[in-house]
Amino acid sequence: MDCPHIPQIPYHEFSEMIYDKVSKRRIPISGSMELTFGCNLDCVHCYCDHGMKKNEMKFRDVCRILDEMADAGCLWLLLTGGEPLLREDFLDIYAYAKKRGMIISLFTNGTLISPYIADFLEDLPPFMVEISLYGMTPRTYEKISRVSGSFDRCLKGINFLLERGLPVTLKTMLMSMNKKEIPAMKKYAAQLGVKFRFDPFLNPRLDRSLEPCSFRVKPEEVLEFDLADKERKAGWKDFCEKFPAPADTDLLYSCSAGRSSFHIDPAGNLGLCVISRYPNYNLKTGTFEEGWLDAVPRLIRQKKTFAYECAGCELRDLCAGCPGWSELETGNPEMPVEYLCRTAHLRAKAFAFGRYAKKTAVRTSRLGKAAITRFISEGEGRKKSKKEVGYGGEKE
Repeated sequence: MDCPHIPQIPYHEFSEMIYDKVSKRRIPISGSMELTFGCNLDCVHCYCDHGMKKNEMKFRDVCRILDEMADAGCLWLLLTGGEPLLREDFLDIYAYAKKRGMIISLFTNGTLISPYIADFLEDLPPFMVEISLYGMTPRTYEKISRVSGSFDRCLKGINFLLERGLPVTLKTMLMSMNKKEIPAMKKYAAQLGVKFRFDPFLNPRLDRSLEPCSFRVKPEEVLEFDLADKERKAGWKDFCEKFPAPADTDLLYSCSAGRSSFHIDPAGNLGLCVISRYPNYNLKTGTFEEGWLDAVPRLIRQKKTFAYECAGCELRDLCAGCPGWSELETGNPEMPVEYLCRTAHLRAKAFAFGRYAKKTAVRTSRLGKAAITRFISEGEGRKKSKKEVGYGGEKE
């Protein structure tokens, strides 16, 4: 019997095609699940609420919820923490999710990966293992992790995975403590033949402590790193050239959260995303279907309550700000986060996006520190908030 030929397509085209089809139908195609807030490290910038350690889902709870997620249409699953490998039943949970046909990514610090765990993952390969690398020297890494010997254990964990041909991505948070080692981390990843990325946006802890924000680099430095990295610079330029200004909406949440994606915390609370967690729906006492079809729609139907300056901003898609982040940092989901806003305006000017595209284009390849700083001094039509959380240990 002749079988029909199914043409191959790149993965990103496949995933985009699936998302396009399901987003309008509110199918929960993509989810993230924090298995624990516990961790074997004690990172200075950690966002986890360690007070929730005592209320973690039991194995039977996790499996039931995974069943309900799969039945509802979940295909992509991120397992994270805390440090998910800290759970004694992690491999059982992982295998159960694989059995349900989910495409699994794993976020880990890598220090607990042993030959046994690497062998297990080789038999049931994940889509990707993303490992957080906090520095390229023991001194810097362990100044952030605050655990002696963790740097060497992280590198060993990375090697255990790569020796078995498993897919690995390295990533880091760009901080005042490790900014000088970003080039070395990128070089290390290139030598290993894996991808590397960094994220400059440290958010407050889930208990709303602003301590992690004190390790942020300045917005001018964020742009310097954007421009110094060839791939990152090209990515931002491509984004700014192709993406139109966002459509006006009266909805508070205008992203995919609650429409095609969701997040579940260690206590079994179903929320919109890893940042926006309240209100939520507890899956220990209810089903995923009930939460997704009843509770979550009430969240995403929330309307803006007043005309704040972000509402009509054409840079919204360029900005990392969102209602969840605003609530964590300012206590108000509709209040701008000054740090994110200033960074977005710097990027918009540098890459001629939105309102800045109508002005003389900036030749970003020749931008120096003086030019970048001048973006701020030229004025953004904004006043610096005296209550703004600083960066690099500074406050304004």
